[in-house]
Amino acid sequence: MMKCLLFCCIWLVVMPAAAVAEMLTLDNGGVSFEAPDGFKPLSRTLVASKYPRAQPPRYVIGNEAATTTIAYDIKPHDIPMDKIDEFREAFTKVLPRMIPGLEWKRNETVMLGGRKWALFEMTSFALDVDIYNIMLFTGYKGQMLLFNFNSTKNEFPAYEAALRQSMRSIQVNAAAEVTD
Repeated sequence: MMKCLLFCCIWLVVMPAAAVAEMLTLDNGGVSFEAPDGFKPLSRTLVASKYPRAQPPRYVIGNEAATTTIAYDIKPHDIPMDKIDEFREAFTKVLPRMIPGLEWKRNETVMLGGRKWALFEMTSFALDVDIYNIMLFTGYKGQMLLFNFNSTKNEFPAYEAALRQSMRSIQVNAAAEVTD
């Protein structure tokens, strides 16, 4: 009986702490998702070095070593919801020319949080390490809402469950999309 009581007390203390995930928002709460435990914002300098192209994502969180990250942003590209499949097909043709050693794992249109998304799951080569990447995009307020879940290929198995849970937690508030 005493062991059972002790277990229940420990469970009441530990479980609430373990179950609380940090909710992050974008566009004044119009978009939200759960960050994996321990993921923190990357500095602008680190973001610029990880994403050397002209327009890096504005928001990137990651593990302490920044070897597993989630980038998210709203980009000024009009992606009508009824054209997601067409945009996914266009990206499918372009991405292999832009990403060295791209190997598709999944390339499809999915429903996530009651919304249609293009999903690209792939591995590729980087300068010093192979990468595992899951990219999602959808239309949002006449623009493109983009998430990029990225990890070193060797580290991905350790973070896969947390990244996929974060991906499943994405919510878009339909009321936020209503414009005057």
